[in-house]
Amino acid sequence: MSLRIFNTLSRELEVFSPIEPGHVRMYVCGMTIYDLCHIGHARMMMAFDVVQRWLKASGYSVTYVRNITDIDDKIIKRALERGITIRALTDEMIEAMRHDIALLGIEPPTLEPRATEYVPQMLGLIQQLETKGLAYKASSGDVNYAVRKFPGYGKLSGKSLDELRAGERVAVQDGKDDPLDFVLWKAAKATEPDDAKWDADVLGYGYGKGRPGWHIECSAMSCDALGETFDIHGGGADLQFPHHENEIAQSEGASGKPLARFWVHNGFVRVDNEKMSKSLGNFFTIRDVLAKVDPETVRFFLLRTHYRTALNYSDVHLDDARSGLKRLYTALDLANNPTATAIDWTDPYAARFKAAMDDDFGTPEAVAVLFDLASEVNRSGSLALAGLLKALGACLGLLQGDPKAYLQAGARLDDQAVNALIAQRAAAKAGKNFAEADRIRQDLLAQGIVLKDSAAGTTWEAVK
Repeated sequence: MSLRIFNTLSRELEVFSPIEPGHVRMYVCGMTIYDLCHIGHARMMMAFDVVQRWLKASGYSVTYVRNITDIDDKIIKRALERGITIRALTDEMIEAMRHDIALLGIEPPTLEPRATEYVPQMLGLIQQLETKGLAYKASSGDVNYAVRKFPGYGKLSGKSLDELRAGERVAVQDGKDDPLDFVLWKAAKATEPDDAKWDADVLGYGYGKGRPGWHIECSAMSCDALGETFDIHGGGADLQFPHHENEIAQSEGASGKPLARFWVHNGFVRVDNEKMSKSLGNFFTIRDVLAKVDPETVRFFLLRTHYRTALNYSDVHLDDARSGLKRLYTALDLANNPTATAIDWTDPYAARFKAAMDDDFGTPEAVAVLFDLASEVNRSGSLALAGLLKALGACLGLLQGDPKAYLQAGARLDDQAVNALIAQRAAAKAGKNFAEADRIRQDLLAQGIVLKDSAAGTTWEAVK
């Protein structure tokens, strides 16, 4: 079975093949850096971490670009509130983001361009659009995109121009020829700090002092890094309109070529049936979550739901994810933490796993295969299957830790102390003092430690 990906542009599953044989070029819209990342941001970055991992596991080389927006109204406001420069704020938040997502096993992209490093490229693109009659200077000093002059506008979101009425999703601003038009270059305001302004005249473009609009940055960075047409463009579902729609208008308006062959969007994280977001105030930062749950459990929680499906966040679901991950690590522990084996994709378990992942990165079905494989390892004790379990887990960034360390993490007693009590309990049982044996078990349970008896002996793990 060939890899099939759901393409938002066509609204269908399509067989994937890259433009350049063996090499995938992928661009994903990253973070606007003014605060700590929340679990919804983690979900987006996790989705495309899995995409790039599976592409590599499928034999492709991958150039993965995920940008950073480091100039924006919210960034300017936050920097002014804190009394620091924009660069100081964004450097701090970038470092925090990289630290937090690394804990979740999210691999860094191949390239991570910052918007402020590409202002000349953005101005060059704006000039191309103006030359083609797709952009115009407004009386406000802004440079705007003339939406109605781009025939394909709305093809990604499926919205007609008549549906996009002013005041709903597109703000009406002075100086626009049409309320649907959007800004490419924002004229500088006297109230804005100097580090939020670039002099386009000095850079060789006659647009005066200002800064780029949000949408133009991704068109400039993606095309600079990956070419005018590349394989996959990704991001959260909330970016489909207007951001990605505007990217298409800008990039394709300038080049006359398709921007991306596949458009891929991940679903929202929801809390109490509402989208998690900073604007609604119902968000949990990655640090909030990791203060009470270990990173791999969070990763497992995110991967058990298909990337395009809305994910419900709750403590109950996190606890369930930990229980599930413990089942997988228990199988590896019973097999004495085997080395991952080279994957034979004709093996029945591996073939099922591959079929799941080739069906639009179907992580829920792939995780189900891991559970079936763990059950067989528990039944048969097969070291080969245990090695396969670890190898398939690696394709998802799971099960690479020491099983005992995972199962015993957070225990109030160390391994030596618990094993001494296990020995005392074994002696009590051998002397038929079952009341003492039960007392030791209950005392350990009260300290968050559960004992597991098997033919191979007694093991323990922490209760969480």
